[in-house]
Amino acid sequence: MVIGAALAASAPHLARAAGEQKVLRLQTRQIEVGGKAATRLGVVQASGAFGLTLNEGDDLDVRLENALTEPSGLHWHGLIPPWRQDGVPYVSAAPIPPGKSADFKFPARPTGTRWMHSHFGFQEQDLLGAPLIVRETAAIKSGIQEAVILLQDFSWTNPQELFANLRKPKAAMNMASGGMNMPNMPNMNMGNVPTMTMSGQTMGGTGTAMAKADLNDITYDAFLANDRSLADPQVVDVGRNADVRLRIINGSSSTNFWIDLGALDGTLLAVDGNPVAPLKARQFPIAIASRADILVRVADQAVPVLARGEGRTLQTGVILRPPGAAIAKIGNDGKEAAPAVGLMQEMQIRPTEPLPTRAVDHSVPVDLVGNMTGYVWGMQVHGMGGAPVTVKRGERVELVMRNTTMMSHPMHLHGHNFQVTEINDQKFPGAVRDTVLVPPLTTVKVVFDADSPGLWAYHCHNLYHMEAGMFTTVVYEGFS
Repeated sequence: MVIGAALAASAPHLARAAGEQKVLRLQTRQIEVGGKAATRLGVVQASGAFGLTLNEGDDLDVRLENALTEPSGLHWHGLIPPWRQDGVPYVSAAPIPPGKSADFKFPARPTGTRWMHSHFGFQEQDLLGAPLIVRETAAIKSGIQEAVILLQDFSWTNPQELFANLRKPKAAMNMASGGMNMPNMPNMNMGNVPTMTMSGQTMGGTGTAMAKADLNDITYDAFLANDRSLADPQVVDVGRNADVRLRIINGSSSTNFWIDLGALDGTLLAVDGNPVAPLKARQFPIAIASRADILVRVADQAVPVLARGEGRTLQTGVILRPPGAAIAKIGNDGKEAAPAVGLMQEMQIRPTEPLPTRAVDHSVPVDLVGNMTGYVWGMQVHGMGGAPVTVKRGERVELVMRNTTMMSHPMHLHGHNFQVTEINDQKFPGAVRDTVLVPPLTTVKVVFDADSPGLWAYHCHNLYHMEAGMFTTVVYEGFS
C-alpha cells in the first residue's frame, strides 16, 4: 500500500514531499491537554513532521510502518486510489499487523485539502489521523500563505468505554406532539441542546412539532486544533495586511463544528478539497470528516479562528498573529452554545468544477435508521438492512439519503466525488464533495459517476454510528 501528501499541521507553511518514497509511522505520542499529559496515537515522519503535503501531479508514494501493538492502517480520505489501496480493513485489504509495513503508490488525485485516518476500531478517536494536502498549482503560484487546522475531539475516557456507555439500554422517547413513540428517533439528551423546529432547515422536516435533536452522543473533555486547546493555542505568524488560506479539516470522531471568524469576513474557496464559487461569511459549518478552505485577510491585529462544537459552549481554535500584535486570552468555553449545524449555507454553495450534466441511470434509496434506545444505527438500501449499493461501470448513480432519525449523519463515500443535487425536494447544482451532512428528518440527494471499479466503503463518519452499524459498501458488478 502507499500514502500521499499531507502537510505539517503545526506549521503555517507547507513543506512539499519530494518525489522519493516517504515513510510514515503509526506510533504512540504524548500531547498535553488541560495541563495533563495524554498518550495518544499519531502519524509521523522520521523527521517528526506531522502529516504530508504533495503538489499537483505528484504520486502518493509511501511506506506505512505500524509501530503500534495492534493492527492498524490508514485510509486516504478524499483521494481516489485503486480500491485495494483504500485502507479499509477487511474491505480493501487486511490491516497492517504490529511491527509490519505496507507500501502504497498511486496518483495523488484529486488535488486539494484531504486527510488520512485509521479505519480500524476506535483508533481515530485516539487521534490517529493527520492532514493530507495535495496543493493545487494555482494555490502554489498565488504565493498566498497557507495554514492547516486539524480539528479533533478529545476524551480522557477510552473510546471502548465511551461506546459501551452509549449502548447501555435507555427508555424510548415519547414525542410531545401527541405522545406517540417514534422507534427510529433517539432518546433525547436534553442537556445544553437548543430547541429547533422540524419545519426549519435545521431539522429538515415538514411538520410543525417542537423537538430537541440529540446533537452530541458524547460530552467531550476538550476540542483540539492541531493537538492544542485554547488554554495553549497554536499561534501562526502571518504577514501584516496579508491573505491567508486556511485549510480546515474536521478530523473529529463525533463532533460537527462552526468555524467562527468573529468580526472578520472570510471567503470560502473549496469544500472537501473541491473548488467553489467564492462565498463570503463570518461563520462556516463544517461537518465531521468535511474540509473547508477559507481565505482571510489579516490586518494588524491578531485574529482568532475558532471552532465551536454544535450544541456546546466548548470550543477550540488557532490564532493568526501579524508582527507585533497582542494576543488576548480566549477561554475553552464560549459565552453560549453553538447552534446545530444545518444545510442553509450548503444550499448556497456552487462548484466551479461540477460533474458533467447527464441523466441519472440508477437511483438508489438509502434510509438512515436507528435509535438511541439500544444505540443501534443502520443503512437500508432499497429497504434492506445490510444490503450493498450495486452499480455498473459507466452509470450516473443517484443516492437518495433519507434520514429518519433525530441525529445528523455525515455520509462519506470512498473512492468517488459526488455532487449534491437536492435537499428536501429543492433541486440545485450543489457542491462536489466526498462527505455530506444529512440532518435529522432530511432527505439529501447526490449523484456520482461510477468510474472507479471496486468495492468501496460507504458509511456515516460519526465513528460511533459507524461502529453501531451505519456502514455498507458500493459494489461494482463484475469488478476484480
